Amino acid sequence: QVQLVESGGGLVQAGGSLRLSCAASGRTFSSYAMGWFRQAPGKERDFVAAITWSGGSTYYADSVKGRFTISRVNAKNTVYLQMNSLKPEDTAVYYCAARRSGNYASTEREYNYWGQGTQVTVSS
Repeated sequence: QVQLVESGGGLVQAGGSLRLSCAASGRTFSSYAMGWFRQAPGKERDFVAAITWSGGSTYYADSVKGRFTISRVNAKNTVYLQMNSLKPEDTAVYYCAARRSGNYASTEREYNYWGQGTQVTVSS
């Protein structure tokens, strides 16, 4: 069992930056692929970024490519999402997710564990 706790959300002006963190419990974190998803009000939850178990490969939704960076420190059981050049359309609840397979995935059903989410609000 893995428990995930996100932090780092908040209110920021357009063009600003935030760094989200996701702390995981459990000794198997380093074998899991990790992902970030987001859900805006009235919309479905969408894929944002993913990273393989080793951190050797990363994947991004087109909407965030070049602005967001996913990374992980397995020794700290933590995955990060650095968000730069934020836009009002980035406003959403951001969720961290863990996948028992160490390989990349971009759909919700392929992830086994989820955090409670952290709110990110970008003002114009």
